[in-house]
Amino acid sequence: MLTRALRGLAVLAAFNAVLALGLTSPPDAADPSAPFVFRGACYCRAAGELRCVAELTERDCKRRCTEELCDDWFWLERRPCWNWGYGG
Repeated sequence: MLTRALRGLAVLAAFNAVLALGLTSPPDAADPSAPFVFRGACYCRAAGELRCVAELTERDCKRRCTEELCDDWFWLERRPCWNWGYGG
């Protein structure tokens, strides 16, 4: 009778442990309190050449263009880079 009670207690403890682990979010989960950030196309004009890097946030675009000493830059949210022509 005692072993049956201990087995039941062990099952209950294991269930509680699984339940507790399931309620915690993984460490790489997005912070729900943080605002959603759009990604888009980052265009940089330097030395007369216009280059684009896709999938950057506006903050990352600004930082990248500052580091690359762009003469002019702009960011278009939720848009891919456009190759300014046909065929890639």
